[in-house]
This record gives sequence, structure tokens and C-alpha cells, in this order.
Amino acid sequence: MSPLSKLYTAYFFVSSAFLVWISFAILLVTAPFDRNRKLVHMYSCWWGYHYIALNPKWNCTFEGLENIDKNKTYVLVANHQSYWDIMVLYGLNRPYKWVSKEDIFKIPFIGWNMSFNQYVKLARGELKSIKKMMADCKNWLNQGASIMIFPEGTRSDDGELQDFRDGPFKMACDCNVEVVPIVINGTNKVLPKGSGNLDFNQKISVRVLPPVHPNDFEKKPRVLREHVKAQMAAALRELRGTGAEQESVQNKAAAMQE
Repeated sequence: MSPLSKLYTAYFFVSSAFLVWISFAILLVTAPFDRNRKLVHMYSCWWGYHYIALNPKWNCTFEGLENIDKNKTYVLVANHQSYWDIMVLYGLNRPYKWVSKEDIFKIPFIGWNMSFNQYVKLARGELKSIKKMMADCKNWLNQGASIMIFPEGTRSDDGELQDFRDGPFKMACDCNVEVVPIVINGTNKVLPKGSGNLDFNQKISVRVLPPVHPNDFEKKPRVLREHVKAQMAAALRELRGTGAEQESVQNKAAAMQE
């Protein structure tokens, strides 16, 4: 790990040890009237995203924030390239409940805050845990709390979209709420999977696509899933500039054939 990465990591854990107590104080004050713990989560958004904002060279940009109405309930789905995705998505500054693997809840300070927020636990590969996660998510959706989940289930090795699970789309169909696709680009280079070194010179982009309603797909989770994945794949290509390049190549090839 580079010296700068070590310094940044040290700051992350030292600051978390302090900031978690502010989160706890907010919880104590707001719990009686804030049943979905929105205020604790909004504080967590500031806490998480400030690690991104500290480095201006990341130059994180957001498009389409208007597609998430703070007063509506959604299933928010995002591609997963890096642990850094979590900090970036806090920058949406919108209320939601994370679905996260159970091990993260055991990490001091960070895990405590996740419990304060009543985020949803998941033990990957365990059927009982998956069923409980689905039930918990549906309960939150029916209570007016949005869910944030990575439909790929784990981080991508190469930054490309992996297969999507049915779960997020089934819960959207069952609870009759819209799915909001969110595309992240650049975090796989900031902190690649399996690496401890941060790249402090990468740009990060986030694009929020328009909500998709299950009714438009006859409430069929797999059809909804494939539509959302196709939208996200196209948006990811655009963010990387590959969509325009491919179109240019195709246009040149067509012109040569004429």
C-alpha cells in the first residue's frame, strides 16, 4: 500500500471512530419520531461522501438526480465496481436503506452506524438469509423507505456489468414500486477489487436513469431485470465514451460500403 493510501485509510478509521458517536446522538434524539431513520441516514450521506469530497482530483459528477424524488419510494439498483461505490452513492443525498453483506455490520464504527440506520443484512449464499433479506426489504418498501442494492451481488473484476440477480426486481414487482437504475464509472480504477491502493487521479461519474415501473413489463421480474440491465449497459458505454466511438466506426463502415 502506498504511503498516501495508508494515510487516507488511517484517516478513514480514525474519523469514523469519532463520527459514529454523532450518528448515535442523532439516533437518540430522532428515533421517537423518525421511524425510517431518514435523519440518521442523511447524516451518514455527509459522513460517507466527505471521503470523496476531500480529494478534488476525483471530481465526482452526478447526472439525473432529479430522477429520484425524495418523497417517493424506489428500489435503487447500481452497478458495483469497488468498495468506493458505497461512499460515492452516499453523494446522491437521498434517503434509502442499504442491502449489505452481514460481515460489514461486524466492522467497528462503520458496522455500528449501519445498525443505527437499520440497513438490511445479507449472508450471501445462504437461502434462509436471502429470504429474510427479501422480507425485510419488502417491509421497508411498504413502510415508505427506498432500498439501495447491487443487483450483481458482488464487485466486478473488470468493471463490466455482471449477471443481475432477480431479487431487486421481484421486490419491486411485489411492492409495486419503481426501479431507478444508477450507473457508476471510474471507481474500479480508484480502488480495484483486491487492491489496497487508491488512485487519487481518477474521475468518477454517476448517472441516474429515469425510473422504470414494473407495470410496464407486466410485473415480470426477469423481463424488468433485462430491460434495466440493457439501459445500464448503454449508459455505462456512454459514460466511458465507447458508445460514441462504436457508432462512429459503424458509420464509417457503412459509408465505405456505399
